[in-house]
Amino acid sequence: MISKGIRGAITVDANTEEAIKEATLELLTEIVEKNNIEEANISHAFFTLTNDLNAAFPAKFARLDFGWKKVAMMCHHELNVPNSLPMCLRAMIVINCGENFEPEFVYLKGAEKLRG
Repeated sequence: MISKGIRGAITVDANTEEAIKEATLELLTEIVEKNNIEEANISHAFFTLTNDLNAAFPAKFARLDFGWKKVAMMCHHELNVPNSLPMCLRAMIVINCGENFEPEFVYLKGAEKLRG
């Protein structure tokens, strides 16, 4: 068994706890569904927010709404690069899996242009 990271990103509508919660849950739902993730296989998760988002910790919603109570998670601010995508929440979910697992990355709303 090896570990692989699954990346995802979504833009957030406003710097409010409710908007960050909504975006976090939408992004995690899509990542979990596309990659058939089971909590027992998650090694750890990282969340980053651009500097214009600071109203809530995304890991809080993964813990409370997804039940990821035993998953090690950290939240950080994204590097503040000039002209980068604003109001963006990014996630990296690291899972334990077989060598043949191919992660499906998820980019939603305005974050779709990060992979364009």
